[in-house]
Amino acid sequence: MATESADRQATLRTNWRSDAPLVSALQNVMRDVALGDPRIVVHDVDAESKQSRISGAGAPLRLRLIGRDGLPHTRAGLVTVAGVRRRLADDVASDIVALLSSDAAVDSHGGTRRIEPRDVAVLVKRNEDGRTVRDALHVAGVPVVVTGTSNVFESEAAREWITLLAALEQPHRSGLGRAAALTSLMGWTADALAGGSETDLDALSAQVRDWADVLGRRGVAALFERVSGGGLAERVLRRVDGERHLTDLRHIAQALHEAATGGQLGVAALMGWLQRRVAEADVEGAEETSRRLESDADAVQIITIHRSKGLEFPVVYAPYLWDRAVPQHPDPLRYHDEAGRVLDVGGPEDPGYDDRRAHHLREEAGESLRLAYVALTRAASQVVTWWAPTQNAERSPLHRLLFAERGLGGELGDRSAIGPDDAPFHERLAALSRESAGLIAIESADAPIRVWRPPPALAPTLGVRTFDRDLDVVWTRTSYSGLTSGLHDVVPSFGLALTEAEDPGTVDEPPLETAEPAALDDDGALASPMAALPRGAAFGTLVHAVLERADFTAPDSVAELAGHAEALGAQRVAGVPAIELAAALAPAVATPLGPLAGGQTLADFSRADRLDELDFELPLLGGEQPTGTANVGQIASLLRHGLPGDDPLYGYVDDLGSPLLAARTMRGFLGGSIDAVLRVRDAGGAARYLVVDYKTNWLGGDERLTSAQYRPDAMARAMCEAHYPLQALLYSAALHRFLRWRQPGYLPEAHLGGVLYLFLRGMCGPDTPVVDGVPCGVFSWRPPTDLVVALSDLLDHGEL
Repeated sequence: MATESADRQATLRTNWRSDAPLVSALQNVMRDVALGDPRIVVHDVDAESKQSRISGAGAPLRLRLIGRDGLPHTRAGLVTVAGVRRRLADDVASDIVALLSSDAAVDSHGGTRRIEPRDVAVLVKRNEDGRTVRDALHVAGVPVVVTGTSNVFESEAAREWITLLAALEQPHRSGLGRAAALTSLMGWTADALAGGSETDLDALSAQVRDWADVLGRRGVAALFERVSGGGLAERVLRRVDGERHLTDLRHIAQALHEAATGGQLGVAALMGWLQRRVAEADVEGAEETSRRLESDADAVQIITIHRSKGLEFPVVYAPYLWDRAVPQHPDPLRYHDEAGRVLDVGGPEDPGYDDRRAHHLREEAGESLRLAYVALTRAASQVVTWWAPTQNAERSPLHRLLFAERGLGGELGDRSAIGPDDAPFHERLAALSRESAGLIAIESADAPIRVWRPPPALAPTLGVRTFDRDLDVVWTRTSYSGLTSGLHDVVPSFGLALTEAEDPGTVDEPPLETAEPAALDDDGALASPMAALPRGAAFGTLVHAVLERADFTAPDSVAELAGHAEALGAQRVAGVPAIELAAALAPAVATPLGPLAGGQTLADFSRADRLDELDFELPLLGGEQPTGTANVGQIASLLRHGLPGDDPLYGYVDDLGSPLLAARTMRGFLGGSIDAVLRVRDAGGAARYLVVDYKTNWLGGDERLTSAQYRPDAMARAMCEAHYPLQALLYSAALHRFLRWRQPGYLPEAHLGGVLYLFLRGMCGPDTPVVDGVPCGVFSWRPPTDLVVALSDLLDHGEL
C-alpha cells in the first residue's frame, strides 16, 4: 500500500463537505467499520457545518425499502434482481420528483432558494444502471445529464482501429500492415517486428489480406470475431488498464458495425467515419446522452461512483448499493500479492485456484465497501439509498454495513443471508432509526409515478433555433443500380424488350425439372443445360455465391460446385438439389470464353489469376468534399464521341442520353462489386485483365431455351435493355483505378482487356456454337481504352 512507503501519515478530523446531521447519521451505519483492510477504518469526525444546509427535504439519511409484493420471486423466495431494478428506477424518479416538488430549500449566498435539479446527483456503479435511471427521469419530465464518462472516440482503442482499417483498406502496402501489427488488435511487439524473418512478414501480410477479405465480404462483426479469436482478450488483459482497453476496443467495434450497416459504408468510408468521430470527440464532449442540455447545472447529474471521487453534491441518490453479484468462477481473478497487482487468467483446474479465488473475493468485497463509502460521503446534506431482499443483496456493501456481523477490528462478514421473512431486517432498521434520533429515516419504496412540473420561476425561456446550414441534397453514395433504378421497366430504343430480367417475379417460373444434357436441335443450336432451373433474383444470388466460392480448376467440377451449393442451402434457397444445380453450371465453367480470354475457359483460371468480388468505392468529384457535379448525360456524351459507329453497343448511346437517365447526378461516392477479374497472359507472359459479370437472365421467351437465344445480337439487346453497358463502363473505370496502383508499369491500352458478360444459361460446354467468332452466351466487349480513361477522369474531375 502507498501508506507503507510514506514517511508520515495524517488524519483529517474535520469533515468540510458534509453537514453535521448527515455525518452523525452515517456514523451510525459505518462507525469503526474496516473497509476491506484493518488499516482502513471509519473513525468519528467532526463536521465544519453544524447545521443542515437543506431544509424541508426530510432526514439526512433516507433508506427506502423495496418489498416483495408484486415482484417475481426466485425459488428461494427472494425477489428477482431484474424485477427490483425495473421498480427501482421508477422509484428513484418518483422520489426525485417529490423532492423537487416539495418546499425543500437550499442555503445559497446567505439566503435560501428552492431546491433545483442541479442540486441532485445519482451515483451508479454501472453505466447501464445510469442509462436506466436517466430514461426513468426523462419519462418523469426531469432534466438529466450523464456526466463524468469519457468519450470512447478519444481513447487509444479508437486510434488503433483507425490504424487497422488503414491497413485493411490497402492490404498491399506493407508499411500500413506493419503499423497495424503493433496495435493490440494484432499484438506484435516492436522487437518481433524489427527482427521478424521474411517468413514472419509474409505471414503478417497474409493475415492482413485475410482480415481485409473478411471485412469486405462479411463486415465488421465478422472481422472482430476473427480478431478476438487471435487471443485478443488474453493479450490485452496483461496490461494494467487491460479491462478498460478491451472494453473500448469492443465499444468501437460495435460503433463501426452500426455505422457500416446503417450507412452501407465501404472500408474507406468507414475509416473516414471513424476519423471524423475522433476529430470531433473533443468538440462533442464526454457525455453520450440521448438528450443534450445547454448546461449540466440545469439537470440532475448521473455519474459513476468511481468518477465521483472528490466531488460534492447537496443531495446524493445511491440507489444500487444493495446490488452486488458474485460469480461462481470470476474470470479473470484480480488480487494483490507480494509483487503487486495480479491478473490471474488461470481456470478452476489450476492448482491453488480455490485459495486464489478466495483472495480475489476478499479484495473485491473490500473494494465494494470502499466504493459504497465514496458514494455515501459525496453529499453535503442528504443521502437517499435503497435496500431490497434479493440474492445480490446478501453480499452487497449496504447490506453488510447494515446487517453483517462485525469482528473486533471492524471486519464485516462477507455475506449476510436473507431468508423468506423480512421482519428481522425491518426491526433492525427501525432500531437503527431510533438510535439515530431521527437522523435516519426508513421508508417504503412504493411512491406513485409522478411527473415533474417545474415552478414558473424555474421554467426556461424557450427560443426557436434557426436552421442556417446548407444541405447538399445531391451528395449521395450511389451505384450502377442506384443510377438506373426505376428504369428497367422502360423499353429502350435499342432492340426488343427482354422476356425476363434478373429481377424476381417478372415471369412465372417453370416447373423444376432435372437438367438435361446439351443436345443439338434441328437448327444446330444446343439445349441450355440450365433450362429447367428456376428464375428470379434469389436464384441469381445463389448462382453468384456458388461461382464466387468454387475452384474452377478442380478435377471434378460437378463435385466442387455441388459442395458449395450444398453449403449455401441450394435446396432451401432455390428449391433445387445441389447436385442438379452443379450439373447445370458445370458446362458454363467448361465453355470457351472467346478471343478476349484467348479461348480459355473459366476452368483454366486458377485462384492466382482470378479475383472474386472486387469491391470498390470511388470518390466522385472529390468525395467527402466535392468540387462539382457530374451527370449520366456526360457519360452519354463520352460514348457518343468515343464509340465507333460499328460498335455492337453504339445504339445504347441514345438510351443513356434519354431525359429519364441523363439528368441523374453523380456527387459523393460510387460503389459496387465486380463479380470477377480474370488475368489473361499471352505467350510472352504479358498480362491483361478482364471484367467478368455473371448473368442468369432468361432470354428465351416461352419457347425451348437453347444457345440460339444467346447469340451476340440477342445478348446485345439484353445488355441495352438492362443498362448493362453503363455497368460495364463503370466497372471498367473501377478496374482502371485498381490497376493504376496495383499493376507495376501500368498502361491502360495494354492491361485493360475488356469485358465479359457471361449469360450462363447460354453457355453449353466445349461444343457451344460460335457466332461471329464468339461462343453463344459469352458477350465480349472491349470499350476503347481512351473512353474508359476519360470516364474515370469525368468521375474524378467532372470534366469532359
